[in-house]
Amino acid sequence: MAITTRQGLIDYCLRRLGSPVTEINVDDEQVSDRIDDAIEFFQEYHFDGVEKVFLKHEIKQVDINNEYLTVEDAVISVLRVLPIPNFNAFQTGFFNEEYQLRLNDLENFQGSTMINWAMSQTNFSLVEHLFGIQPTLLFNRKQNKVYLETDWEKKFDVGTILIIEAYRSLDPTTYTEVYNDMFLKKYATALIKQQWGSNLKKFTGVTLPGGITLDGQTIFTEATEEITKIEEEMNMKYELPPDGIIG
Repeated sequence: MAITTRQGLIDYCLRRLGSPVTEINVDDEQVSDRIDDAIEFFQEYHFDGVEKVFLKHEIKQVDINNEYLTVEDAVISVLRVLPIPNFNAFQTGFFNEEYQLRLNDLENFQGSTMINWAMSQTNFSLVEHLFGIQPTLLFNRKQNKVYLETDWEKKFDVGTILIIEAYRSLDPTTYTEVYNDMFLKKYATALIKQQWGSNLKKFTGVTLPGGITLDGQTIFTEATEEITKIEEEMNMKYELPPDGIIG
């Protein structure tokens, strides 16, 4: 049966560790903490834990005064901010260098062949690259702020619409399929197992009634090795390429 809730994930992990046949010596709050850790790791590194979004932001005077944009908590990286205003013909008139270069291309463009059209488009892109330099973008995730190193007073007007291309973490309470992800289930189980071993380490070698001997160190070591293996697998197979600005 597919897991669709947080409690369902917790129950699954405890069953994987032997419950109810074996007593799992981990407090409920400790279990909850390890589930939080697993979900956070999944959202941070697994490509199925995020979604690419285009967030609309209307410039307000407070943005210009602060010289940064504020984004929602779920945003984990920012790729770019579009459109960034540049000095084009409509802003600076006939004597602008960019405008004159574009006008020259249009005069030379006969419109009779696809080759001429493609060459003109290529040259337009080059001109835009040379004259439409975008400001440096810095994203601070802990503050949820996107900094653009530019002259805000000159570049932006109140009411200007910007599109923020970003990655946003998936909320498992909304996208409940996250709870059933096999990677997340394995990782959460290993974290709880490590906590179990950590709790029992100081009792290693103690013999309980019935002849059972506690060996928390072995449980802890096994879990740590499992966590390392899972994280390495994630890095090799499931991590997104580093194409964004992550605070």
